[in-house]
Amino acid sequence: MKTLVCTQPGSFEYYPAPDPVLIPGNAILRIKNIGICGTDLHAFEGTQPYFEYPRILGHELAAEIVDIDDNSNFNRGDAVTIIPYFNCSQCIACRSGKPNCCVQLKVCGVHIDGGMVEYLSVPISSLVPNRGLGFEALALVEPLAIGAHGIRRAQIAEGEYVLIVGAGPIGLGTIEFARLAGAKVIVADINDSRLQFCRSHFNVEHTINTSEGKTIEQLLEITCGDMPGVVFDATGNRPAINQAFQYLAHGGRYVLIGLQKGEISFSHPEFHKREATLMSSRNATRADFDKVIDALLKGQVNPLTYITHRVGFDEVQNNFSSWLNPASNIIKAMVSI
Repeated sequence: MKTLVCTQPGSFEYYPAPDPVLIPGNAILRIKNIGICGTDLHAFEGTQPYFEYPRILGHELAAEIVDIDDNSNFNRGDAVTIIPYFNCSQCIACRSGKPNCCVQLKVCGVHIDGGMVEYLSVPISSLVPNRGLGFEALALVEPLAIGAHGIRRAQIAEGEYVLIVGAGPIGLGTIEFARLAGAKVIVADINDSRLQFCRSHFNVEHTINTSEGKTIEQLLEITCGDMPGVVFDATGNRPAINQAFQYLAHGGRYVLIGLQKGEISFSHPEFHKREATLMSSRNATRADFDKVIDALLKGQVNPLTYITHRVGFDEVQNNFSSWLNPASNIIKAMVSI
């Protein structure tokens, strides 16, 4: 089979590899679609935590089962996506119902080789049935689940002002599920085209370009002086993360969905006087995947809205670096095999 390997930052190479062999407890998948996400872009840049090279990227996957144990609940030919966070099932996090932050977590395409291949072996326990969704929609369930998980962590109240910083794919998924939770959504970014995308495709009333230097004033005006009760970072950018502490209401919650390699810093007195809550939101759980699929089937979220670029597997090497350029106006690139 053909594989695409990120050999080092800034470099991809196609290599042949043996087809995977079925082992007990696993299924062999024929990959159909791969969504490109911020993790893949950061890995290509060399800025992704928990990462070593060479690595086969790809964890937003849609696939067809080509081989599986006869005793499983799935059949050969089934269309599936996967929960790409392989956990140990025994550590304190797993025992507490939080396999998304397992002590020994292995994320497909990050800690271990991922889905930029023709065939992939995965645990049967990671499979998610399609329930009638097409392959491209299936490949978008995982990134939407990231946003859904963050919203669930924040426990948003109906009518609460929520600021989402970063209007990339993860930010857009967070917008969708904040809206479904009844929040009043504000979106901030430095890219006007992405903010326009939020207004035209998601009917976001309030958008702020933070590069203009009037973010706090605009937030005070929008929230009638209160500031947002919940702030989400979906940038994974350290200056943006540090800056957004200033945007939080007294008694508010700051949820870090984005991830970067360094340390964050903030004013302890400012944070303390707000009695604020800082939390991270890592990956997602099966409950989040189920919630996303329910929303797609009900027509509450249209996943295909996100796809701005489509390429074949053979075209990824030559196109990938262009997706790092803001001028490409990319929201989501979808690879087909």
